[in-house]
Amino acid sequence: MGERIVIMGGGIIGLSCAFELRSRGHQVTVLEISSCGGQASGAAAGMLAPFSENVEGPDDFFRLCAQSLRLYPAFTDRVKQVSDLPFEYTESGSMYIAYHDADILALEGRLRWQREHGSSGSLLQGEEVFRLEPKLSGKVRAALYTPEESHLYAPHYVKALEHACRLMGVHIHEHLEQVAIKDWQSSVVLEAADLSVFEGDRLVVCSGAWAQQLEAAFGIRIPVYPIRGQICAYETEEKPVHHMVFCNQGYLVAKENNTLVCGASEDVAGFETTVTEKGIERLRKWNKQAFPFLETWTPFHKWAGLRPSTQDGFPLLGALAQSGRVVMGVGHYRNGILLSPVTAQLVADSVEGKKMPDFMQAFVPERFS
Repeated sequence: MGERIVIMGGGIIGLSCAFELRSRGHQVTVLEISSCGGQASGAAAGMLAPFSENVEGPDDFFRLCAQSLRLYPAFTDRVKQVSDLPFEYTESGSMYIAYHDADILALEGRLRWQREHGSSGSLLQGEEVFRLEPKLSGKVRAALYTPEESHLYAPHYVKALEHACRLMGVHIHEHLEQVAIKDWQSSVVLEAADLSVFEGDRLVVCSGAWAQQLEAAFGIRIPVYPIRGQICAYETEEKPVHHMVFCNQGYLVAKENNTLVCGASEDVAGFETTVTEKGIERLRKWNKQAFPFLETWTPFHKWAGLRPSTQDGFPLLGALAQSGRVVMGVGHYRNGILLSPVTAQLVADSVEGKKMPDFMQAFVPERFS
């Protein structure tokens, strides 16, 4: 019989860890202060794009993201099989567009190192660009095309993952309002606001932007801060954009539900999730430059989610040195959806005492203490 695992947080990371741990035979309980997937997870655009979103070079964070992308097809197949619920998972490929010669040089440099790390991408120029995306602005000079990148519809993915967990016997407790850690060294004991008590052998922390509140409990610095990401969507009768299209201002992606999603405008607003006119206008300013037809379109839906960002931009991932009873999986910033399979795998491996990859040193939870 496996260990008793208590997971703090019912977002995409917490549910993915619960799914993987339960698949390996552990007894799993998920504690969520509101609703599963109700924060960053359900608000995400579902981009699976490590090459487009990591532009500086193949650092340890890129390696983590690229490994997770490789795990995605098998992981989502398992979720679909267990849940018997459909969700969009589209291997669309991506295009990162450029308007100027200097930007084209930068794309050439990125393509060189990305090909060494699994990309079969190519640099498209002139008519090659418009053959793939006919509605792009004529001012676009080139695009870095990456066939490997994908996207999914996050709300349905989270729903299927939660349903799969429940069917497998994961105990999910929602709307707990507050969860306090009473013990984590000699055993794992947590208490909810209604005085319900939850006990286990291990604690997995997946509480996203709220993880900083646990600094006093563990005696370490957990510099995770909420970053508000604002997104808008347009209704479409046809599919006006065929790939994920990125530029240095954001992205556009068309979904199977006949919507065109544009993101993401980011700002620091604490735990505020209201949508601002300034934030949405920032999106509309650049997207109509990329696709001129958007000049006359008005978003039918606008929303915001909180992205848990760390001080250095890397997640806190792995077991605490002072107690292997506690494993962290927080601070994924805007890559929580992308990193869900690899985080689940690494958290489960950590619980089971398996050897961690060398790049995990970059994500040690105590590195700020």
